[in-house]
Amino acid sequence: MTNARTRTRPGDEEQSDEQTKDSSLSCPECGGQVLSEGSETVCGDCGLVVEEDQVDRGPEWRAFDAQEKNEKSRVGAPTTNTMHDKGLSTNIDWRNKDAYGNSLGSRQREKMQRLRKWNERFRTRDSKERNLKQALGEIDRMASALGLPDNVRETASVIYRRALNEDLLPGRSIEGVATSSVYAAARQAGVPRSLDEISDVSRVEKNEVARTYRYVVRELGLEVRPADPESYVPRFASGLELSDEAEHRARALLQNAKEKGVHSGKSPVGLAAAAVYAASLLTNEKTTQAAVSDVADISEVTIRNRYHELLEAEDNLGLV
Repeated sequence: MTNARTRTRPGDEEQSDEQTKDSSLSCPECGGQVLSEGSETVCGDCGLVVEEDQVDRGPEWRAFDAQEKNEKSRVGAPTTNTMHDKGLSTNIDWRNKDAYGNSLGSRQREKMQRLRKWNERFRTRDSKERNLKQALGEIDRMASALGLPDNVRETASVIYRRALNEDLLPGRSIEGVATSSVYAAARQAGVPRSLDEISDVSRVEKNEVARTYRYVVRELGLEVRPADPESYVPRFASGLELSDEAEHRARALLQNAKEKGVHSGKSPVGLAAAAVYAASLLTNEKTTQAAVSDVADISEVTIRNRYHELLEAEDNLGLV
């Protein structure tokens, strides 16, 4: 009888683990080593099939790297840092209906209500998990109100988890640290929001957000570059319904201002708002300072001051 040989499928790590596990067993016939091969366990010496019809826990497809393996996985939604349990817990639907859409009986409804209650208790078993659940809910709420993408929510959740693990919360509110995490994540992702916009959707005061933000960045060693005024231009131009040409002119004004050092020490939001206002005049899409002020959430006085500074830095604008 010919000896059985093990076929290894690339990317099948679980099968390799099973082979290692089965190698400690011995063949009941000759005492040789047994190996798992597909759905069978066979002896590597005499070829005796020790077990058959086993569940093959490996995938039926091949994966050559970790990314390809994750993409082809069909075991549910991927883990996410935006949920306190990373999305690995069980969720029980609030509707009292079965899989066919039929209403449950009274005893079944009572049973499901008890299951929901205990499921919620098991999901948040200690104060740390309850803290994390509340904070991540705040992060998701603020990110939705500010229109931030999913990658910013993930980054903000990671920042908050780090702050919680390094005991930065004592003496500070959960909402304050959560708001600071959103503010830092948005700046890191290149889609910054002004401190006024952040404080508008937060449940804490602006001064507390700024103070907590500086503390979190310093203690965690976050690399947050100064906000680029150009990153605000697309949002302001979209809010004012300006053309692509006006947006392009606003970017050119800001690039020229940065080359001449006009932006140093100035609020990036004010510079961006002034550039958008000047660009609208250059492209004959005249808008008012009041409209720009509403979109940028900044005073008209600041827009006028930055507007004149941009004019001084720009040669031959033809504006008065």
